[in-house]
Formats: sequence, C-alpha cells, structure tokens
Amino acid sequence: MHRRKHALGLAAAAAAAAILVAGLTACSSGASGTTASSVMPTVTMMVGGIDKQIYLPYQLAQGLGFYHKYGVNMQLSTQSSGGVVAETAMVSGQVDMAGTWYVGAIDLQQSHEHTVDVVQLSGAPGEHEMCATGTGITSPAQWRGKALGVTDFGSGTEDLTQYLAARYGLTSKDYTVVAAGDGDTMIAALAHHRIACGMTTQPTVSAIEDQGVGYSAFNLATASGAQKWLGGSWPAACVLARADWVSSHKATVQKVVDALVATMHWIATHSAAQIAARLPADFVSSSLSSSAAYIKALTLEKSQFLPNGLMPTNGPQSVLATEKAAGKITGPVDLGATYTNSFAIAANKLEGFTS
Repeated sequence: MHRRKHALGLAAAAAAAAILVAGLTACSSGASGTTASSVMPTVTMMVGGIDKQIYLPYQLAQGLGFYHKYGVNMQLSTQSSGGVVAETAMVSGQVDMAGTWYVGAIDLQQSHEHTVDVVQLSGAPGEHEMCATGTGITSPAQWRGKALGVTDFGSGTEDLTQYLAARYGLTSKDYTVVAAGDGDTMIAALAHHRIACGMTTQPTVSAIEDQGVGYSAFNLATASGAQKWLGGSWPAACVLARADWVSSHKATVQKVVDALVATMHWIATHSAAQIAARLPADFVSSSLSSSAAYIKALTLEKSQFLPNGLMPTNGPQSVLATEKAAGKITGPVDLGATYTNSFAIAANKLEGFTS
C-alpha cells in the first residue's frame, strides 16, 4: 500500500467490542404459553450504529410498532464499529439481516458473497466531512498531504473519501487514511490534530460544531449535497440479506419490508420533532448532542430518506463509480443481482401508496 493507516487504538473490525442490543422484542411466554412472538417469524438484524441519525428508520419502525403490525418479531442489535461488522455477521449467519449501506452488496459480490438489498431507505450518505477548526479546507482538492478520518478501514466512509479525492484529482498516495471511529474518538482525533478532516454523521457532527473542534466542510447528508459533491443520488442505508436466505424466506422478507416502507412514509409525513419523540431518549439526547440539536439537524437533513423504499434511478451506477474510483472493483459486477425493488413495490401496493 502507498499510504499508512493508523487505527488510533481502535480494535480491528473483526475483533470489535461486544454487540450492544437495542430495541429487542421480548420473547417471554404468557400463561397460555402463546405470545405474539411465538406465532410470528423472528428475524434478527444487526445495524451498523443504530443510534446514528442516518440509521434511525430501523429503530423507528420498532418504536411505531410496525414490525409487529406487519407480522414479524424483529430483534435488533447494533455494532458501534459500523456497517462492515454488521455485514460480516449477516454473511456468517449470526444474524439474518444487516442494516448497512448498499455499497456493501457490491463489495461482498467482489468477495463472492451474494447478498441482496431488499429495501432502500436513503438516497444520500447522510455524512459530513468535518474539518478541524483553522484548517480552512473547503474542497477535497485541499486534502493533499493530510490525514483523513473514516469510521473504519473498508467502510463506506473510506470508499467515499477515496472517491471524493479522486474526483478532485488526488490519488491514494496524496493523503493518509485513519480509522477514527465516530463519536468521542472522531472528536478526539480532530481536537488533537491527528486528522485534518473526518467523515461522520449526526449526532457527532453537532457535537464537533458545539465543541468548536471543527466545521462541516461539505455536506453529503442531503439530496442536494449528494448532487453537488457526488454527482447525483448515492443510495446508502438499506437492508442487506444473503441471497439464499431471501429466496427461502420471501414471505418473512416481505413482512420486514412492509414495516420499513410504512416507516419511510411515516417519516415523510411527520416532523423531525415527531420522529424524535418515537425514538429512545438516549438516541436523541446524549453526551454528544442535545435533543434540540438532534431535531434541528434532522429537520435539515430529512431529505436523505426515501419515502417509498425503492432504489433511486441510476443509484447503483453511482455507487459502482465510487467503488471503481476507490480501487475496490477487481472483477465483473452484476448490479442487477445486488438489489431488488420487488418487495418495496409490493409494500407500497399493500398500503395504497403511489410508489
């Protein structure tokens, strides 16, 4: 490799910290020995940071009661190391589904792992490039010779960083990638000048700004931001599952997608404050961000969420272009095998929505 990679004391993704369970549905037996969970299919899903604002639909569906409404007992868990670990858990069979980015389906196909995006939740990455106060950076063209933070090596944030650099004339020799995590570790990396800029999401973005550690140099959290910096919609948050599992559990997958499509329409028709009220309190107000800051950020960035769960036109091609620029494409890519709209189309019809 032509560039050094520093882990900042973070454990490798494969040896990440223990899984934190979020929003688990209880499976206890009642007096009759029959409960809702015993008559519904149980699905396990790991999310690559369930308390991140970009990933709020998975937990919101639980808070709205939509998984049960549509007939599935959903057990959610989270991994603070990000989507790469969630994908690994899904591929290995530890969980049925992964709440992660669509780009994972392309990456996994390159590794001869066949996974399918069954519902698309966002059309923009939801990320900000936060640059340290005083750097004056306003464009990737100014990254030459700089250390750049990403959530983890092999993550979507690393791919996006490489893509942005390439779009502005830089090669991987021109900068250093640092695995800086998110939250406190990303903030510390900026504060101690271990990185000049780092790619992260809400609520870390608000915390960085509130602490005066850095500023948002470019915003990838909105549809307009994705258009400006990435050249178009860039599908991110989705649900990935193994292709063979999807094929053998179609009815169950449909129930999950029904719940999430209903959630996406609910997001589109409710305010940021109403959405926040249905999330766990510690997601909305934490050591990183106040509830007011969370709601303000969500109000500005809610356009990243897709109301119908369908893959945006040309979205897969945009993501593939990112992967090519990042040097991650080593063989042929069958984009048609990486996603399906069939479940989301059926879900929209079920609710009478115009997809």
